[in-house]
Amino acid sequence: MATKDHVLDRIEEEDVDFLRLQFTDILGTVKNVSIPAHQAEKAFDEGIYFDGSSIEGFVRIQESDMRLDPDPDTFAILPWRSQRSDDTVSARLICDVINTTTGEAFEGDPRYVLRRAIDRANDLGFEMNAGPEPEFFVFEKDENGNATTETHDAGGYFDLAPKDLAQEIRAEIIYTLERIGFEVEASHHEVARGQHEIDFKYDDALTTADNIATFRSVVRAIAELHDVHATFMPKPIAGINGSGMHTHISLFEDGDNAFHEDSDEFGLSDTAYQFLGGILEHAPALTAICNPTVNSYKRLVPGYEAPIYVAWSDVNRSALVRKPAARGPAASRIELRSPDPSCNPYLALAAMLHAGLDGIERGLEAPDPVRENIYEFTEADREARGIETLPTTLGQSIAALEADDVILDALGPHISEKFVEAKTQEYTEFLASVSQWELDRYLETF
Repeated sequence: MATKDHVLDRIEEEDVDFLRLQFTDILGTVKNVSIPAHQAEKAFDEGIYFDGSSIEGFVRIQESDMRLDPDPDTFAILPWRSQRSDDTVSARLICDVINTTTGEAFEGDPRYVLRRAIDRANDLGFEMNAGPEPEFFVFEKDENGNATTETHDAGGYFDLAPKDLAQEIRAEIIYTLERIGFEVEASHHEVARGQHEIDFKYDDALTTADNIATFRSVVRAIAELHDVHATFMPKPIAGINGSGMHTHISLFEDGDNAFHEDSDEFGLSDTAYQFLGGILEHAPALTAICNPTVNSYKRLVPGYEAPIYVAWSDVNRSALVRKPAARGPAASRIELRSPDPSCNPYLALAAMLHAGLDGIERGLEAPDPVRENIYEFTEADREARGIETLPTTLGQSIAALEADDVILDALGPHISEKFVEAKTQEYTEFLASVSQWELDRYLETF
């Protein structure tokens, strides 16, 4: 555990000029307040105040004063800043948001929502570990510097140069992440043209959420240095695979993997099956949090390897949850395959954790695994097996969220209200919009 004094010493040793105090809004967008490094001690002792009414979904103007309290464990030098010609060195600290009226954690802070979920797990004797697999696209820019959907390369799954022209970009992203403190486990070209995946080592839930937010910022920053655009939009191009963020989950109890059981056919314990049962029961509401944009549902369609069926399996990837092949006391886990990288990582992990813990507390039983390819099932086959589908639109998933008290409680009343309000407005605007597809289909027909 880092301390204030440790961070202050690092700031002096690294000759840091500016500190970026980061936090996220309800939609998962990283925000920051930049301060001179000589204000670091004040930031730790007194916090840094800001106007919360200017942040999406935070507070009304009459209750706007908020305070940022830096978490010393999150201190990191931003390597790309040190490459500027003026040799300015910047570092970042991720902050918790405090309500200055009460002096307590602000209930609209997504990081607090995840902390609350972690506390609930701790009360039951568990610690959650998570390992994400975020995917992204790299696109060319036009002559005006605006992003296009022209892919940076023509590579395919696991391709090498010359087709995979982004190897250099991925290498620089990895180098930057490692300098910040990530342990990168693998990287490769994904299935679609211009699509990539970089996997970093699992960690506790809070660190993982911080890492996802940092990862997205690093990828975008490095892409900009190469004059290309990186996007975590789930489905930027029709007709090819979209970008997901499969998330591996396990619980530990007293240092041991609570999901592991040697005698079980799949190496899973009763605790794991109960957690899995909770994930499957709350899957529709989870979808609103893990797939939070109108565009998310262009990815969750048959034919592009995206999971849309509420089931689990150990041998195929057509189910919502997969049991990875790795066995052993440290490796037993489940993989939730529906999340995409546009989600707010704090809210998504909090919702997953609450859903699974609800399964444990209620002793839910997981259904039998589906070992056939569900994509090949008829509707009658799925009905006979009791296999439901995820919501097919943002509107459906928001309705499922509003009907699920467990996931609403995971978010808390403030974020539940603001999230539903923002996403309902987004979906309403989408329904009222006229797409190019409609123009192409109907303009000259009628």
